[in-house]
Amino acid sequence: MLNIGVYWFSYHFLFHEQDVHTPFMLVRSAVAAAVVAFFVSTPYGFMMSRYIVFPESNLKGRVQLFRYLITVGACAILTYFFVPFFHYTCGIYATPSSILTNIVVALFSYVAQRFFTFKVKPEEPTWMQAED
Repeated sequence: MLNIGVYWFSYHFLFHEQDVHTPFMLVRSAVAAAVVAFFVSTPYGFMMSRYIVFPESNLKGRVQLFRYLITVGACAILTYFFVPFFHYTCGIYATPSSILTNIVVALFSYVAQRFFTFKVKPEEPTWMQAED
């Protein structure tokens, strides 16, 4: 929901539904709003996932963060392709396009986080543990 709210605000009020001209390239307003929403929601998403959704994960925090960033990178790539696809190719309004994209990406993200980022590492049998 945070991502959708930030996307809506960015698209309508920050970029005024206008494409963004940078020194290097033209960025479409729907993509620019998705980038802003991504950078706002990523730190919040990690904290929520680590402490609320998957607290049973016994991986180290730095491993979780590294894997989370990999998962987020994959989600960013999916978002980069799905937002313009739904908005410009399918002709769906910008905010519903973002909502559809978030549904697809959220499903992928949950599966990736459950089985990769915050997986529960099996405990070693006591006979295999190193003695201190």
